Amino acid sequence: MICPPQVCRLLRWRPGVPITYRMTETSPLLDPALLDAAFWITAAAIAALLILSAFFSGSETALTAASRGKLRSQADKGEKGAERALNVTEDSERLIGSVLLGNNLVNILATSLATALFTKLFGQNGVALATLAMTVLVLIFAEVLPKTYAITNPETAAARVAGPISLVVTVFAPVVGFVRLLVRGILRLFGVETDPEADVLAVRDEIAGAIALGHVEGVVEKEDRDRLLGALDLGDRTVEEIMLHRSQIEMVDVDLPASEILERSLKSPYTRLPLYRDDPENIVGVLHSKDLLRGMHAERTAHEHEAPHMLVDFHDFDVMAVAMKPYFVPETTTLDDQMRQFLKRHTHFALVVDEYGALQGLITLEDILEEIVGEITDEFDRSEAAPKQSGETGEWEVDGGMTIRDFNRWTDCSLPDEEANTMAGLVIHEAQTIPNPGQVFSFHGYRFEVVSRKDNRITKLKIRPLTES
Repeated sequence: MICPPQVCRLLRWRPGVPITYRMTETSPLLDPALLDAAFWITAAAIAALLILSAFFSGSETALTAASRGKLRSQADKGEKGAERALNVTEDSERLIGSVLLGNNLVNILATSLATALFTKLFGQNGVALATLAMTVLVLIFAEVLPKTYAITNPETAAARVAGPISLVVTVFAPVVGFVRLLVRGILRLFGVETDPEADVLAVRDEIAGAIALGHVEGVVEKEDRDRLLGALDLGDRTVEEIMLHRSQIEMVDVDLPASEILERSLKSPYTRLPLYRDDPENIVGVLHSKDLLRGMHAERTAHEHEAPHMLVDFHDFDVMAVAMKPYFVPETTTLDDQMRQFLKRHTHFALVVDEYGALQGLITLEDILEEIVGEITDEFDRSEAAPKQSGETGEWEVDGGMTIRDFNRWTDCSLPDEEANTMAGLVIHEAQTIPNPGQVFSFHGYRFEVVSRKDNRITKLKIRPLTES
């Protein structure tokens, strides 16, 4: 073979020395020897780990999104899966820890196997290709797909996965327990205290939020929202907030003649009247009109038997003999507790006193029920007038004594009632003075105009939303 001089100098070839050729290595992708049994076993293992990852991701979403109320309803009907789901979600911290531990284990193991497999096939480029491929596979098939299914059918999915997840929680319990202690210790270093009862205490807020959201979305009617939220609020509100103030209580002097007491009782729209002696603060009894009529009827009947032709004047009739013992309650009693006491004592009427024992007002069972169902009136009640709204200006004319809660119910506004109970009280609190008629104030997004005032009491207000500039 004749070698050109330039090539001979490049190859350092000497005459008489044979030229040898060395074949370059073939690409790993083209080497069929690499597609052996180990390749297929590794690929199958990766696929199995992706399925496990999908199971853990879907289980986490299903068990956390499932309504415990619906699961309880299904469990009461005999569905074992729902009952297991309730049991496994009792300790949410342990559940989440176990599911996340399992999910991270399978994801990391699957990624490691994929990296080794792609490196064997593509060399150093296999690391980047494995990262890209596993990101796509995990995102679609192990995260989005199972979680979308679980969030679409949370209770059904939770019932199906509860059994296997219970086993996972049991197996991982020691590790999760150690991790839990470690996490709580770290959080405590930053001043964060975990509360195991937080979820239990948040149930009421969750229900209230769901009701309010349902009303905004048009699923729950306003009347239903008011009734449900009113029932939920009984434990947070006190009798002081809804009682009839002492200035509006209709009382009777027990020392008046019985005939005059009867006349006042018949003229009054109320069935029960407090009786006082000497001082309105000194309540000595509560007179029920039926008890008074029964007592007088019994005395008249007895008198007719003794002296049938003589007129009964009830001069010696003892009103205290038919009066009930007054029932006093502190003003800080919650409505929930007070309603239970009314039902327990078989009475509907209580006098409210402050910490010094001074009379502040009265409350009835009907007042508490009105906080749930709205105003209850009959043919003898003096019904509270609804706010009158002007069609031109959109302003409401309200009585100063109307409670803020009632105003919010009537108008669907959201004025705060933490610092005051009535509309007049809210204006006085914000103005820090007792305003005069004609004065105007703006707060909480509304314009308040004082229309009339009697002594130190605001009797009429005009309210309208502030126009946005």
